[in-house]
Amino acid sequence: MCGIVGAIAREPVANLLLEALQRLEYRGYDSAGIAAIADGRIDRRRAEGKLPHLATLMAAHPLGGTIGIGHTRWATHGAPTEVNAHPHLVGGVAVVHNGIIENFASLRHELEGAGRAFQTQTDTEVVPHLVAQNLALGLGVEDAARQAIARLEGAFGLVLLFQEAPDLLIAARRGSPLAIGYGDGAMYVGSDALALAPLTDRIQYLEENDIAFIRIGNVRIEDANGVVVSRPIKQTALSGALIGKGNHRHFMEKEIFEQPAVLGDTLRSFAAVDANGGTDHRIALADLPFAAEQLTRLTTVACGTAYYACMVAKYWFEGLAGLAVECDIASEFRYREPPMGDGTAGLFVSQSGETADTLAAMRYVKSLGRPTLAVVNVPESSLAREADGVLRTLAGPEIGVASTKAFTTQLATLACLALGCAKARGRLDPAAEGRLVRALDEVPALMLEVLEHDGAIRRIAAGIMEARDVLYIGRGPMYPIALEGALKLKEISYIHAEGYAAGELKHGPIALIDDTVPVVVVAPSDALFEKTASNLQEVAARGGRIILLSDAAGVEALGRYAEHSLVMPEVDPFVAPLLYTVPVQLLAYHTAILKGTDVDQPRNLAKSVTVE
Repeated sequence: MCGIVGAIAREPVANLLLEALQRLEYRGYDSAGIAAIADGRIDRRRAEGKLPHLATLMAAHPLGGTIGIGHTRWATHGAPTEVNAHPHLVGGVAVVHNGIIENFASLRHELEGAGRAFQTQTDTEVVPHLVAQNLALGLGVEDAARQAIARLEGAFGLVLLFQEAPDLLIAARRGSPLAIGYGDGAMYVGSDALALAPLTDRIQYLEENDIAFIRIGNVRIEDANGVVVSRPIKQTALSGALIGKGNHRHFMEKEIFEQPAVLGDTLRSFAAVDANGGTDHRIALADLPFAAEQLTRLTTVACGTAYYACMVAKYWFEGLAGLAVECDIASEFRYREPPMGDGTAGLFVSQSGETADTLAAMRYVKSLGRPTLAVVNVPESSLAREADGVLRTLAGPEIGVASTKAFTTQLATLACLALGCAKARGRLDPAAEGRLVRALDEVPALMLEVLEHDGAIRRIAAGIMEARDVLYIGRGPMYPIALEGALKLKEISYIHAEGYAAGELKHGPIALIDDTVPVVVVAPSDALFEKTASNLQEVAARGGRIILLSDAAGVEALGRYAEHSLVMPEVDPFVAPLLYTVPVQLLAYHTAILKGTDVDQPRNLAKSVTVE
């Protein structure tokens, strides 16, 4: 959600800033802009829409200067217009901002009462007005910024540029991540390390309420009390190569096809090593912040696709480990203030580790003195740093807004955690553990087989692209996969889709079915297959256009009722959710391609939701 970049160098920075913004496009945005100090004054270029519009403007009207800031805006307050685009400029102060200033209305009323005129509809504009007012009162640049930031309420990442201090950037973080990059004779700042990856591999992350005063070769960071603090500079493994598309048309396609490799990496990270250095089909977990055998309840909290990963994991934890699990959407959990008694723990799942609601939910659980465990893809993220324990998903950078490989690596990590808890609770003997771990180990190779259905799924998508509504149904762990399939289709093709527990059809959704409604049935031939089969026949009797995802036995039994059938590998039901995720991803992807939508950056969506 929104993207920030800033740079101080010995060479012009405008093109560098534009390239960095391009690496942040995955976050979602609807306008963009860059400001720099040239010839002693702040100059800027802003454009509505995607970055090519800004690039065209800058090509016609180049922007000079060796210090500058840039931004891609996802509109909150005010329409996505050029006037509302960042950077905002008031007098000699320019600012870019991620987040929401919650008290902007009262601040704006106060500033307008003091004679200040506003040009935009945004909450952000109060920031440069506050700083400019402080400068007019005779404060120095640093004090003017400090006092203005102290008056802000809400969540924000800010970077300020000053006409009267052409060697200085000031960055502030409260609830929205910022990273400082150390280059060769240059300094950078970005809303995440991906923006800075080709520029430097030395990254410093600001912590909550930090303010950083950035000059070439000199960064001073102050905490909320104004005390100078030290934050570690870390070597990052990210590089520009990791965030390219390779030979794929879209990041989403690339990331779907990366899943066998990243699943293998993730599963190997949990493999126990025997005396000879090999693996012996056992799970080895790092120290957890709780004793699994003493837990009475586990509360899992997440948003979006990660929430569906928690729903799948609920079946695993309860069925294998005998551990009661409550699944919560983070934005609901954080305001419900649920009681969490002795023997409970919180499990928080996030790709970015910066999701505002998930972070707030975890902080609530920590305030109750209960242990917290994060499953996260970014080890330097706020969630990872604040949790009592961390399990990493090794998906690598995920650029497409619609999550794919992050989801399946979350599933793999949660599966390993469920096995570890089951073993600790005495519910899993060595033979059963070996069987289930072997099933997991086979998933990457089997996923390659599923990806070979790409052409067939593309042909199925041709029959879906004109649909107005699509239903997905499944039972047990396939129910969350149905929800995930529907979400993917909505996100990138803009077709209305809903996922349902198959047993719920007769409780309402069956009224929607006619010969114009495709129904995707996710039904491996497991213990629940016969129940799902009866629901499929109910759909067929009402003319629904059935797309059946099942193994050979399931397709043999039910394929005659389906308009299309896809034969999946026959696997242990434990690992089926990982494999059945792939065809619903590809179905959404190919449908979106045929409809001509922006697959990697779907409208109105952002990759990381860092505000409420």
